[in-house]
Amino acid sequence: MRIQKYLSQCGVCSRRDAEEKILDRLVTVNGELAQIGQDIDESKDVVFVNGKKVAGIVQDNVVLALNKPKGYLCSNDDPFHAQTVFDLLPMPYNKMKLFCCGRLDMNSQGLLILTNDGDLSNRITHPSSSVMKKYNVLLNRTFDTKLIKILERGVVCEGEKLKATKVIPMAMGAPTLEPTARVEVWLHQGRKREIRRMFETVGYFVKELKRFQIGSYVMKKIPEGGYIRLGEKDIKKLTQSSE
Repeated sequence: MRIQKYLSQCGVCSRRDAEEKILDRLVTVNGELAQIGQDIDESKDVVFVNGKKVAGIVQDNVVLALNKPKGYLCSNDDPFHAQTVFDLLPMPYNKMKLFCCGRLDMNSQGLLILTNDGDLSNRITHPSSSVMKKYNVLLNRTFDTKLIKILERGVVCEGEKLKATKVIPMAMGAPTLEPTARVEVWLHQGRKREIRRMFETVGYFVKELKRFQIGSYVMKKIPEGGYIRLGEKDIKKLTQSSE
């Protein structure tokens, strides 16, 4: 088993985060620094992450849908900021090795999936899966609808192409042809601060950003800062097409 997959199945982090930890020289196998793609024999090899021994593959998978408030980081441990999304969880979940399945920046809100299921996380976040994420966005001024095609074709920011699948002007929660500063944005990919950077490239500032849907799962009746544990039916929706 590849080291990234092993760490995700142990509930340490997602595969993508595992790569970052390996590159940051935080992972060792039998006392040696780990390499990306390295094979692991779970019955023999001893793996440490950030000085802590990895306990082994998690048998009981947990998937939580959390309504993230502003001001919380999507991080298991941040030395420069006291509040992380895991501080919102009560027992027993705050003692589990859960990680964020796709992130929201500190000033963004809405649907966030917390899990120890590395395979599920990979299916949701990997670009090849093309899982749709939908966001409500409030801009600093009225949106020029002429920019819709530009954003859907893609813009380049710092050498990286940022692209919306759909941009829909909204008023009172419904599509509108009237001038509005509110838009609904659909994304297949999930690059760092993608929506904020994309609008900044065309001259706008994002005042509020809230994710409300992943796949065909729509967040409903979860209070801000609250969570629910998802059952099998809703877990399947996270990777289903919403189009």
